[in-house]
Order: sequence, then structure tokens, then C-alpha cells
Amino acid sequence: MTGAPPRQLAERLRDTLARLESDIDLWVATSGTPDGVHLNPLSYLWDGTVVVIATLRASITSRNLLADDRVRLSLGPTRDVVIIDGTAEPLDIADLGPDLGDAFAARTGFDPREYDEPHQYFRIRPRRVQAWREANETRGRVLMRDGRWLA
Repeated sequence: MTGAPPRQLAERLRDTLARLESDIDLWVATSGTPDGVHLNPLSYLWDGTVVVIATLRASITSRNLLADDRVRLSLGPTRDVVIIDGTAEPLDIADLGPDLGDAFAARTGFDPREYDEPHQYFRIRPRRVQAWREANETRGRVLMRDGRWLA
């Protein structure tokens, strides 16, 4: 990718949406409890509008998101990264609905509803999305601002 011209906004947006639709795992960064800042890899479902994740209800990630809904997600390698800042809304399994639960299980390859240990789902609404590859793409890296796509 070094030496390649920077992608324009429309191309970056297409690439970002393709990554959201094709990747299965992402990094989740949270804070908000005495446990402090926490980084954890999780599988996810992108439904075209929101990211859905699930983690053990007793996990640091879950406790942090229940205390402070701010979250940062990261997808892709460091030279083709997508960073999403968003807000997380808890979804209990009882409120999940079979369609979303089944879609999550099919996409990620695991079904938290089947585990003995209680899991917590979260619906993450993107507020800011950035994407860049090399230093020449740091200008213009913002694709979404205040929850609205710029293209």
C-alpha cells in the first residue's frame, strides 16, 4: 500500500462497509469502572446500522459498558484500520428476539444463549467512524461524524 494514492471518501466508505460486512472479530475498548480501561477481542454482527456484540455479563467489558456506554471498536490490520467510536445499549437475552439472536449466532459461529454462564448483548451505535491505511490517508479519515455518514 505504500506509495498508493490516498483513497477518496466514497472508496473509503465502500471499503469500510465491506470490512464491517466481512470481518467476524473486532477489538472492543471500554472504561468506566474501577477495573479501568480494558481491551478485548470479540465477535460481532453488523446489521447495516449497528454493531452487536456479546460477552459474559460478569466480564470487565460488560461491567464497563453498563457503567459507561462509550466504546471504541477497531477492525482490520494497523495499515488498513477502521476505528469506530460509539455508544453501547445493553440488550438482555430476553429482549433480544429470536431473529437477532439467530443472526448473531449464524454470523459469529457461537450462540451465547446456549451457555450456562449469563451473557450480555450490546447494540453499539456508531457516532464517529475513521478509516485509513498509510500516513497519506490521515487527512480525510473521518467517514462518519455525529452518527451521520459524510458520503
